Amino acid sequence: MALKATVYKAELDVADLDRSHYGSHSLTIARHPSETEQRLMLRLLAFALFADDDLAFGGGISSDDEPDLWLRSPSGEILHWIELGLPDERRLRRAAGRARAVTVLAYGQRAIEVWWRREASAVAQLAATSVLAFSDAELSDLAALATRAMKLQCTVQEGRIYLGEGARTVELAPVWLRRA
Repeated sequence: MALKATVYKAELDVADLDRSHYGSHSLTIARHPSETEQRLMLRLLAFALFADDDLAFGGGISSDDEPDLWLRSPSGEILHWIELGLPDERRLRRAAGRARAVTVLAYGQRAIEVWWRREASAVAQLAATSVLAFSDAELSDLAALATRAMKLQCTVQEGRIYLGEGARTVELAPVWLRRA
């Protein structure tokens, strides 16, 4: 019998001072059986970083044709393709060909360095592609916030991210490897 996804619910308040975006979002997130809580929370964080009323979770880990998140216009055009992990050049080129902008949220600290040495020149050729890297320690702290029912506040200011629930707050300072 196949394992089923675990459903998480999140009430997310976002105050992104860098983008002047403020909003409250009610989210339902399905955690694939092979997905870690770190990756689940990184998807939630990606939503907070690029929050928009039309931003939606894609098939991600269970789909080769969809990103982890995407922003689509009412006409169906893909405005922003958001990918988690360390995608290969072929996937990045396909994403860049389908979307106006592509952002990779890279994780897996040791693997990021090897991946970036291999993919940096290819990414540089993709005009609207950005890469943001997260440390293992940050993702570990982020995973500690995961519960099946979350009420989170996210503040983004000067590149720093503060995500918390009640008295627990995680501070993240991801590094832009490339910013389009």
